[in-house]
Amino acid sequence: MVLPILPRLLLACSLLFIMSGSYAQVANRFDIVIDELLPDPTPPVQLPNAEFIELKNVSTTAFNIRNWKISDGSTTANITSSYLLKPDSFVIICPNNAVSAFAAFGNTIGVSSFPSLNNDADVISLYSAEGRLIHTVGYNSNWYQNAVKSDGGWSLEMIDTKNPCTGMSNWKASTNNTGGSPGKRNTLDDTNIDEQPPAITRSITTDSLTISVLFDEPLDSSTAIAAANYTLNNGVAHPASASVIMPLCTEVVLKLASPLNSQTVYELKVNNVKDCAGNAINQLNTVKAGLPVMADSMTIVINEVLFNPQPDGFDYIELYNRSNRTINLKQLHLATRNATGQLTGIAPVSAVPFLFFPGEYRVLTENSRWLQQQYLVKEPYLISELPALPSLPDDKGIVVLLNAEGSIIDELHYDHNWHFGLISDKEGIALERINYNQPTQQKSNWSSAASTAGFGTPGYPNSQLAADAQIQGQVSVAPAVFSPDNDGFNDFAIIDYQLPEPGFVANIRIFDANGRKVRHLAQNATLAATGRFRWDGLNDNGTKLPVGIYVVLTEIFNLQGKTKKFKQAVTLARR
Repeated sequence: MVLPILPRLLLACSLLFIMSGSYAQVANRFDIVIDELLPDPTPPVQLPNAEFIELKNVSTTAFNIRNWKISDGSTTANITSSYLLKPDSFVIICPNNAVSAFAAFGNTIGVSSFPSLNNDADVISLYSAEGRLIHTVGYNSNWYQNAVKSDGGWSLEMIDTKNPCTGMSNWKASTNNTGGSPGKRNTLDDTNIDEQPPAITRSITTDSLTISVLFDEPLDSSTAIAAANYTLNNGVAHPASASVIMPLCTEVVLKLASPLNSQTVYELKVNNVKDCAGNAINQLNTVKAGLPVMADSMTIVINEVLFNPQPDGFDYIELYNRSNRTINLKQLHLATRNATGQLTGIAPVSAVPFLFFPGEYRVLTENSRWLQQQYLVKEPYLISELPALPSLPDDKGIVVLLNAEGSIIDELHYDHNWHFGLISDKEGIALERINYNQPTQQKSNWSSAASTAGFGTPGYPNSQLAADAQIQGQVSVAPAVFSPDNDGFNDFAIIDYQLPEPGFVANIRIFDANGRKVRHLAQNATLAATGRFRWDGLNDNGTKLPVGIYVVLTEIFNLQGKTKKFKQAVTLARR
């Protein structure tokens, strides 16, 4: 049977379209993946000295990638060449001027406006001709997992191309002796199944009706946009809507039906949300949320400072939120003062919005990896790595904490003499605040971190932390036995007082068992209604006293002639 002329022409055209790759095939997400890239080609190993991106077709369908786009968010390259990318095959995408250099390694397409791949970190996305997001890679220099190769010349390779959105655990520096494997199967190609459920990393509050939830890996958008999967306590319940932010798909924006209260800390719980491999969120599914306010004086305090680290080490500053309000770290700044007292070196505490909740610590340093190697860090997520801290001299210096309006929140003028008196070598020993509620510039409110705590407590309660006294109308000395050996346990005799009103004056003297005065701890000291003094076991000359029983005589009086004396015994012991 002979077909009429029109059907024969249509059949011939269809065959021609299929053979030429022009037959419309709509790609789905992850059908084609970015499986290798070279952000830093210098110094070259044996690859061309130019950046490239490799695409791999992991589907069973051939796709013509003409008019597909590669973008870093600011620059977009359009693939103008007609190229049929067959299943399980590769193509190299590079700048036009590097095509001849890469052609020797495999099929290569040159593009104009090739997006520059930042050495430290970048987000690269692949879009189909229809504008559909196919794949995104948000890499950083840690993905090399090799300090030498991260310096340049080596490509980043995806290990398992069937697991395209896991992140760092599925990428590593190439082991190919040329520096990479463009145009062919990756040297690291292997099975690396994603069995890890997604986890919440933190929340951000844009305004009283908007919360962003950040996750550690890309999400399945169909489960992430279900508002019923998110629950806030304290009467908020479910949000009105949820939307996923492209292209990384690691952030979900929640729109609330009722506004947040700035004096309340909320708990946000997430259920049934899955990653792109189908793993449902499990244990790490809760996070704090709150509406931040502008920090004012003493809402945040400077709580610990390492200003004299070991050789080749790094300083750190610990902040503590002693208020009942949530603060945005992006609205805080660190600074110091020059010789004339002017603020200098002002720098933000965080480049991105980051919520600082009541009772939390935040450690600021220039090298978080070094800090974790040198000190016990119980919660690494409490460390913020900054490009630079204010200058912290080894002998004495100034740390100033400012809010976004330039008002001073806290200011510390530290001195190395504030360290425990019996310590001769102060290198590597942090200076700790003893009481959050006592003045920052009070010398007696600071001491050396205990040796038993590793000489620093970044991100958790200080080894020398003491609580406020709450004894009405009394003076007390505790503990009954103290041992000033800087082991973090009962290093001081703490003399707490609580008076009916401020305006009293105190004299505190310490006597040995023979009645001889060994220390005049306070002389005509003006008192607040509550407060404390401490004795470090030294005499007036700064000499260590022998073990034994000592008497603390506290005399309190005011200008109206009211007086009261307190006499308490305390035992000085040593190990």
